[in-house]
Amino acid sequence: MKNFIARGEVLTVIAAAAILAGDLVKIGSGGLIGVAANSADTGEETEVSLTGVFAVAKAAIAISQGDKLYADEDGILSKTAEGNTFAGYAYADATAGDATVELLLTNGI
Repeated sequence: MKNFIARGEVLTVIAAAAILAGDLVKIGSGGLIGVAANSADTGEETEVSLTGVFAVAKAAIAISQGDKLYADEDGILSKTAEGNTFAGYAYADATAGDATVELLLTNGI
């Protein structure tokens, strides 16, 4: 197909703030979210994965497989939609005592 550009699984972005590999990264204002592949200082380029399953920090709540998950400004996941950005779905259950949850990134797919 002559108009094919990329698979769209990874996006190169300029870090708006310092980020660590594995951090959730909000891209633009349209709700696009991914996971940083590398650490980067403010203004540096880094790659962000837009699809896949990642262990991501979560609030101290129980989460069930399939729950919708939302990221707050610090990149912490919860089930609270208000004021947060939709990030994806829980790939597996997580207890309130777990530090992370397995996040299935979907980005509207």
